[in-house]
Amino acid sequence: MHRDTNELPKYTKGAERVLLAASELFYREGIHAVGVDTIAAAAGVTKKTLYDQFGSKEALAVAYLRRRDARWREYLEKELAQVSAGGTERILAIFDISGRWAIDNSDKGCCAINARAETDDPENPIAAEAIRQKKWLRDLLEQLCREASVADPAQTADSLMLLYEGGLVTMGMGTFPQPFAVGRDAAARLLATS
Repeated sequence: MHRDTNELPKYTKGAERVLLAASELFYREGIHAVGVDTIAAAAGVTKKTLYDQFGSKEALAVAYLRRRDARWREYLEKELAQVSAGGTERILAIFDISGRWAIDNSDKGCCAINARAETDDPENPIAAEAIRQKKWLRDLLEQLCREASVADPAQTADSLMLLYEGGLVTMGMGTFPQPFAVGRDAAARLLATS
């Protein structure tokens, strides 16, 4: 499986409470909409504990994105391991796996997309983390295209990424039902011509 650096630090019990509370609040309400007072109160800690453990709200937001991404990647890797290698089935399986994940974990859409939408500067650590996560998935798609001997794997991965991200946004918006199934069908047509 394609790797990049997504090592998570070990947190103290207090830091874990802060991260869990922040994760719920950031996902439900947005990073900028939630203040550190609200996070500290929800975690049952002082603001000092929050800052001692994470240094800043921005660093806490990055930790939230990394934790959620680690959970997603673990799930994706476990599910992809059950799909036989070869051909394009592993590529298409990403759409199926994402649809299942989204039912229980992403009723408000993708946390990385949502976080990136809140930041203007791509160099901001929150934006940079969201972008890193998306580049990882795009690189994974290219790797799977290469393994499936798809012609022009880089260009095909770009196209697949657009279909995938469209599914994520549509899922979060609730525009129409089962966007990952629609994305999978479009991806299958794309791959049939590649």
